[in-house]
Amino acid sequence: MALLNDEIRGQVRELLDAMPDVVRLVFFKLPEDQCEYCGVIEELITELAETSARVVVETHQLDADKDVAESYGIDRAPALAIVGAKDYGLRFFGLPANYEFSTLIHGIQAAGHGAPGQLEESTLSYLASLNAPVHYQVFVTPTCPYCPGAAVLAYDMAVASDWVRAEVVEASEFPEIADRYSVMGVPLNVINETGRVEGRAPQQMIVETIKSVLA
Repeated sequence: MALLNDEIRGQVRELLDAMPDVVRLVFFKLPEDQCEYCGVIEELITELAETSARVVVETHQLDADKDVAESYGIDRAPALAIVGAKDYGLRFFGLPANYEFSTLIHGIQAAGHGAPGQLEESTLSYLASLNAPVHYQVFVTPTCPYCPGAAVLAYDMAVASDWVRAEVVEASEFPEIADRYSVMGVPLNVINETGRVEGRAPQQMIVETIKSVLA
């Protein structure tokens, strides 16, 4: 049984067919007995590729294709690299289900258009001045209605600046990572390991956190 019904496929097709650039969904998986959701993710992204010719899927076994995974900065699975005309640094770790399906679609659109969405002029101006790497992680869960807004902001900032790498992490699938960052609630924004902002934060708050971490 298909994961996407005809209505959703139609809506998604309209969005993705409008992209000027083809987007590659580079999927890293583990054997089925080690990965509860790898099969579902592979089916989901395959359906997206069947829905629009602007999306193509490339699949790798994490353990067998370590060099490829390393080239994308991926050290765990399941993981998706969302790559447009270039690699903007958009990553999703886990199953992009429920509310997080919209995050995946936005990431594909951002990469396919090569342009961020609703970033304020002050945010764009600051990102243009960046000259140091920013590792921007957003911890989410599929049932969190506020998480896509936080994740989308991270993706947009990464598309706007080559210095920003945006990783969306499904916290319940990676409990060891969530424990490392003491994730007590979602969304949680983590900048360069030490900067923390809880909730769906305004753009200026994220910018100020980046400034503080890089100072």
